[in-house]
Amino acid sequence: MNSIEARFHLDRKDFTLQVDLSLPSRGVTALFGPSGSGKTTLLRCMAGLEHAPDGYLSVAGEIWQDGDHFLPTHKRRLGYVFQEASLFPHLDIQRNLEYGMRRTGIRRIELDGAIELLGIAHLLKRRPENLSGGERQRVAIARALLVNPGILLMDEPLAALDLARKQEILPYLEKLHEELEIPILYVSHSPDEVARLADHIVVLDKGRAVAQGPLSETLARLDLPIRLGEDAGVVIEAVIGARDEAWHLIRADFSGGELWVRDNGMPVGRSVRVRILARDVSLALTHQEHTSILNLLQGKVMEIADDAHPAQSLVRVEVGGTPIVSRLTKRSAASLGLAPGQPVRVQIKTVALIG
Repeated sequence: MNSIEARFHLDRKDFTLQVDLSLPSRGVTALFGPSGSGKTTLLRCMAGLEHAPDGYLSVAGEIWQDGDHFLPTHKRRLGYVFQEASLFPHLDIQRNLEYGMRRTGIRRIELDGAIELLGIAHLLKRRPENLSGGERQRVAIARALLVNPGILLMDEPLAALDLARKQEILPYLEKLHEELEIPILYVSHSPDEVARLADHIVVLDKGRAVAQGPLSETLARLDLPIRLGEDAGVVIEAVIGARDEAWHLIRADFSGGELWVRDNGMPVGRSVRVRILARDVSLALTHQEHTSILNLLQGKVMEIADDAHPAQSLVRVEVGGTPIVSRLTKRSAASLGLAPGQPVRVQIKTVALIG
């Protein structure tokens, strides 16, 4: 009843979108895939900006499209954030936001709440031309929230920003993730953004959903139909368990053990995500002493698969119920005699705390 059900078949001259999805009604779902995979087309179908004949869309039990029934975009309770902020240049930021409040009804978020959430109080009297790209996008997100949406659609909102502006806006996107009760569909082809923000992921390729599921489980799949290359790895939910002030480290505790990472000032007890890339994980058959690697865990080989390059393998190891992926040369895997069910020592060279 409360999930998002989306079925679309849309033919183009050189492209076909064919999806059948059941998405969670809360949290961030990433629509992820390479350019041309159908991410934006799917989002536009959900917004009613593209009409896929015979499509079906239901959001929280409300039918937006079914056969001949097609709710026009302006009647769908949605907020849409485009790659470009698309603010009204002749209005200051205050009046841009007030325009977003034109719809009536019980509001999930009021004007003051949106301003505080996106940190834009100091921008209200400015015109869009006097804002940075990151500031404009924060205003665009606030305006999308003020239409009282039942779902927020975000089409690569960081794509037009440079690295510094991306780093500026990401904390605000994380606040949306933490504080909003409405579902967010977030289009991206950036593994970094997806790892940091998403709870659920739909992997699109050539117009089809080739994988979908919870983020941590899906990224750990060795049969993921699109190759992530140097970005292959896993995301682990953890809690900060201790601080080592002498060495400026904090300990992230998870179901498989503990990981030491650089201290970034987060308090003990805070829930965090850590990202471990497959290229930063090595395996050994016995405990290694006199090593510079801090994070040494006990695991069991679950699966071995070919990587994109014929010299390499991907190895999925389970550490206390948590999957971790390692990239090894096939020569190393053969030398160790790796096989499913085999106990191994997992050596993690680098762990990234991503919020």
